[in-house]
Amino acid sequence: MQRESSVAAGRGLWLTLITWSVIAFLYLPIIILVIYSFNHSRFGVSWDHFSLRWYKVLFSDRSLWAAVSNSLIIATASSTVSTVLGTLAALYLDRRSTRIRHFMHGLLYLPMIIPDIVIAVSMLMFFVFIHFSLGLLSVTVAHITFSLSYVTLVVLTRLASMNRHLEEASMDLGATPVQTFFRVTLPSIYPAVLAGFLLAFMMSIDDFIVTFFTSGVGSTTLPLKIYSMIKFSVTPEINAISTILLLFTVFILILVQTLLSRGRQRNNLESTVDINPKEGLL
Repeated sequence: MQRESSVAAGRGLWLTLITWSVIAFLYLPIIILVIYSFNHSRFGVSWDHFSLRWYKVLFSDRSLWAAVSNSLIIATASSTVSTVLGTLAALYLDRRSTRIRHFMHGLLYLPMIIPDIVIAVSMLMFFVFIHFSLGLLSVTVAHITFSLSYVTLVVLTRLASMNRHLEEASMDLGATPVQTFFRVTLPSIYPAVLAGFLLAFMMSIDDFIVTFFTSGVGSTTLPLKIYSMIKFSVTPEINAISTILLLFTVFILILVQTLLSRGRQRNNLESTVDINPKEGLL
């Protein structure tokens, strides 16, 4: 018995060491990047002293803020359109037969599985074929194509766990389908809708490959700007940009997780109240 407990303790120690080693491998480079963003030296490999010099340089770089502006415009437009179309697609698929739903699920997963380089080249060839000029609009359309699937699947997941008796009771009490959607369905699925929007927004902000192939003159985004800067040298200014982008990403991630958690809590609350439209509250 004592030998088994010592073996289990040794195994637990090794698993703990492996886990922390993996975590260190994943996050140590990010921590180093954040630390060196406060380095006064122009050379990223040697530490001089703590300074906010590169953040001041960052905030005074007009070309960089033009790239940030383009990224925000593209991300806002593409995520908004993706959210509207994705939510409508999810509502449609949720009410279809199982066979149609399985077939459409396969189509929705394709943009998530296909390599980004394939999507980028195909979108570029499509724009060239229809003689569509490359710019902010072409990048926005390209971002919609790969964001739409994510939004649809997130909303579908919420719809699958929604209490259908709430909608039936609403329409039996005299509400129209439109009123039922805005007063019952949408309030129930809004955490998933908003989470899908934020997910599409972050994917658009972060995208490089598809943007690189579909952008034109005057449509440089933040990832493209960082790439053009890093070709010359890795300065602490790039570290400062990356640190700000990292903080923004963490904030969005926490917000998405909070919204999804609220959606699960709402689902648990709905599941405790079974409403039969013919018999009332049970």
